[in-house]
Amino acid sequence: MGVIKTALEIALEKTANVSSDRTSIIQFEAEQKGKKLANTFLADSLDLAAELKKAAAEEKGSSLQAIKQGVFEVFISQIALPSTQEDLEKNDKLGKGFSVIIKSNKVSSFFNELAQIYTQYLQEAAQYEKMVHQQYAPKLRQKEEELSRRFGREVKIDPLQDPEFVNILNQHVNALKNNYEPVIEQAKEEIKKMWND
Repeated sequence: MGVIKTALEIALEKTANVSSDRTSIIQFEAEQKGKKLANTFLADSLDLAAELKKAAAEEKGSSLQAIKQGVFEVFISQIALPSTQEDLEKNDKLGKGFSVIIKSNKVSSFFNELAQIYTQYLQEAAQYEKMVHQQYAPKLRQKEEELSRRFGREVKIDPLQDPEFVNILNQHVNALKNNYEPVIEQAKEEIKKMWND
């Protein structure tokens, strides 16, 4: 009969060849700190430049770069098509944040161009929505009249509560998004180039 090993002995055997890489752990923790700073910056009025300066005094050079990398990862993930006008304010804040971690005079003009693209997208999305409302209005009135006859009182339907309307609107909006997504991907590539320079 063979020797029966405890769970601890088996675990120790399996991890015997694994050595902890202290540098990787420090880098990972620094990136997490950067991500937290970035999210706090986007959520409220944190002074990112001051926080990075404070981190520079506390951390070693490679850790500071890892913190900035964490900030960059959060910021670049936020570059996306806007849903509302308020998202334009977020774009402005992103531009200011990127200006802190990327020392290039191109960042400001880049985010001004991106704001113009976002504004154009929102205008086109609003036009699509208006067009769909106009085209769907007769059908909606027909549904309202049918329900009014059925229930014996006037019935009003909110178009956004009508699955058929929402489906048509989503098709148009998704087609518009598909037209703009390559522009967003190109923007991300450009900001990555600035980051790597």
